[in-house]
Amino acid sequence: MKKILKYIIPVAGILLSVGISSCVGDLDLPDGSIDPGTTTDATPEQMFNKCYAVIGVAGNYGANGGSDVDGIDGGTSGYIRQMWNAQELTTDEAICCWGDDGIPQFNFCTFDASHPMLQGFYYRLYTAIVFYNHYLENYGDYNQEMSAEVRFLRALAYYYLMDGWGNVPFVTTAESEDPEQASRVEVFNFIEEELLAIHDQMHQPIALRKGSEDNGWRWGRVDQDACNLLLARLYLNAKVYTGKERYAEAARYAKMVMDGPHKLHTTDKIVTIGDDVTSTDYTFSAYRMLFMGDNDVTDASTEAVFPILQDGIRTTSWGTSLFMMASTFDKNMHESILGGSATNGTDQNWGGNRARPDLIRLFFPADNAPSGNSWKVAPAARDDRALFNTLGRSLEVDDWNTFTNGFAVAKFNNFKTTLNSSGKNFEIGQNNTFPDGDFFLMRSAEAYLTYAEALTRQTGETDNTRLPAQAMGAVKAIRDRAHAQNLTSMTLRQLLDEWGREFYFEGRRRTDLIRFGKFGGDTGYNWQWKGGVKEGQDFREFRNLFAIPTNDLIVNKKLKQNDGYPQ
Repeated sequence: MKKILKYIIPVAGILLSVGISSCVGDLDLPDGSIDPGTTTDATPEQMFNKCYAVIGVAGNYGANGGSDVDGIDGGTSGYIRQMWNAQELTTDEAICCWGDDGIPQFNFCTFDASHPMLQGFYYRLYTAIVFYNHYLENYGDYNQEMSAEVRFLRALAYYYLMDGWGNVPFVTTAESEDPEQASRVEVFNFIEEELLAIHDQMHQPIALRKGSEDNGWRWGRVDQDACNLLLARLYLNAKVYTGKERYAEAARYAKMVMDGPHKLHTTDKIVTIGDDVTSTDYTFSAYRMLFMGDNDVTDASTEAVFPILQDGIRTTSWGTSLFMMASTFDKNMHESILGGSATNGTDQNWGGNRARPDLIRLFFPADNAPSGNSWKVAPAARDDRALFNTLGRSLEVDDWNTFTNGFAVAKFNNFKTTLNSSGKNFEIGQNNTFPDGDFFLMRSAEAYLTYAEALTRQTGETDNTRLPAQAMGAVKAIRDRAHAQNLTSMTLRQLLDEWGREFYFEGRRRTDLIRFGKFGGDTGYNWQWKGGVKEGQDFREFRNLFAIPTNDLIVNKKLKQNDGYPQ
């Protein structure tokens, strides 16, 4: 790994890194001043771009350039890819058939301090923090709004570190050897204080689409609603992080997002296929449109609170939207209702990640999903969110390293909601390999379920606690968008299932399971292959935290390993 182990990147190295970057054009500011491919002197705008780009791309020159983190290839080291692996493969939602270093340990929750991919995520987050600290030290007075955004990004990185590793090295300067290890409570307090301090310095919430006349150049940048939503997430999990509940604040900040311009996308799109003589209307559900190749320019964009930009030409990555598509598809899956070659809208189908049966049973509790692609399965579930391909696949994962054991997840694709020039299939992105579809790291639907859960937990925290009327109203909005059955009541335990139905494969399930007491320890809740056996078994509660990487413990003698792992 690069000497992020000591949290030092020489300033000259940062300038060179930014100066030769050519993969972040989507974040160009409207004055056109950024030309990162022609200078080795980093301007504030270029450095600002890099602060965002470290999330969306692995390093300089996009997908096929070097990685910001040494010791792990650029595709594997991606921020979103590693966040997803840590949050999904460890849970009841996803399992992967690959034998890469660390994948089986994710599948079975047997990770340790030498786990290569957890190290990759850990160092990716600290690499990002180095860039953020450098920007704030050198350009913090340049533009108040830009600095507030960078402080938000730094708070988000520390949020993932605190959520995953608990007590972590803490540094807010560009160069700092062997920083002190902050407690989880101290990191929580820092994140809270930062978000409250920058809130009014950030841009007022505005629902955008890429390139629109009204501030469309801000697409991909965070605003006050991103701050509100991260505060709501922080407070909803406060009892886990600090031992003290903060549900009233979680509900308050979630409601601010619900009342803001980042509205749930609720309008389906009807596309007429054919001519005046013979034509068929096809409906793209509002939910499906959130995960398609044109989600940045359709009305689906209104739901995005923080989209991670991807572009088939200028902003390419093996570890962001493409990872979500390629890792979940194989060559036999057809996700265009008009047929054509087997595809997800790209030429990549790696066949790795698919659903555990526990996820499918959220939609088909009687194990009665039909055989077909997602166009057939979702209507059978009477829920637009059931985007699964079951053709030639088994529900049960008898052999975890066989991709067809387990239903395929067809949630993400690079098709657009418009027909191509021939009118015989749907248009795809600009590039046959790299998608145009952005990854919505934060979307307003989270606020609705956060609001419902926070209100409910103020009345009781048992599995059988029933949602009050206002909470049910928020859940109803989510379910109505999916054309799901109207429910008149719901328990807190059933709300966990609703989190799964709405956000499966989006990189948050581990955190939700821990908050509900369903992850590590004697939980009474198992899933297939939990703990390394098909029928599932409990693993010890200390695995609610990841292990501080061994390399970091060797370099920084101030650090102490998390309890339960070898010291």
